[in-house]
Amino acid sequence: MVHINVLDPSASPLDYYGYELRRHREAAGLTQKQLGGIVNYTGSLVGQIETARKLPTPEFSERCDAALDTDGLLSRLVGLVLRSQLPAWFQQVAELEVRAQEICTFQTHMVHGLLQTRAYAQAVLGAMDRERLDDRTEVRLARQRILEKEEPPLLWVILGEAALYQEIGDGPEVMRGQLAHLLAYEAHPQVNVQVLPFAAGAHAGMTGPYNPYRFPGDHSIVYTEGYGQGYPTANPTTVKDCSLRHDHLQAAALSIPDSAKLIRQVMEERYGEHPVA
Repeated sequence: MVHINVLDPSASPLDYYGYELRRHREAAGLTQKQLGGIVNYTGSLVGQIETARKLPTPEFSERCDAALDTDGLLSRLVGLVLRSQLPAWFQQVAELEVRAQEICTFQTHMVHGLLQTRAYAQAVLGAMDRERLDDRTEVRLARQRILEKEEPPLLWVILGEAALYQEIGDGPEVMRGQLAHLLAYEAHPQVNVQVLPFAAGAHAGMTGPYNPYRFPGDHSIVYTEGYGQGYPTANPTTVKDCSLRHDHLQAAALSIPDSAKLIRQVMEERYGEHPVA
């Protein structure tokens, strides 16, 4: 067990967060139990976060910032903490998402992580490994905070129709919630969702999913994934080829309104509530 008196704030972002939480709590003259009562969490959870045994959440951080008058310190730190918990091979991608002015993605059978609901993300992450599942889910959802920035990136998602039919989660309500979440972005100026229908046949994305990132005043980067590792590249030929493929896929995909119409149709017909016979 980690003892609170020997917590090293330079060991990791999580340790630094715990150190700062403890420092501000003690400066306010509160016990862990008292702070927990104020922010509506248990004193035990406060202690676990202070000793780097439990991950903080954005909501916990916001409440503690307000209770301890930290001028938003913990809320600023929590993003760094959660990104540090991503697999090492994926951390660079999270940094790309934070810096990008435009994010494009093509996904064949699964909704992209930036648009996943909690239940859907938990089902995906827990398919083969349920260890620390709540923490890992929180880490994935934290990436979505880039869409709440004052100047969020433009997110352009092309989703294979198969992703609408691949039933992920325990019961149809998970997919119903996920498709409803996609529809919630229908009028969002910075988030565009297009569905590539089965009727498109052979298409420019047959080689698999990809993610191009574009940055103001810097080279674009294309990211693809293999088993347990990622492949970011700024190779001009690769970037140009991927951009061309994305243009072709946008042309082959349904329009944004027609995509929303199909998503709504699948949500109602495949995952809608039906009376028991």
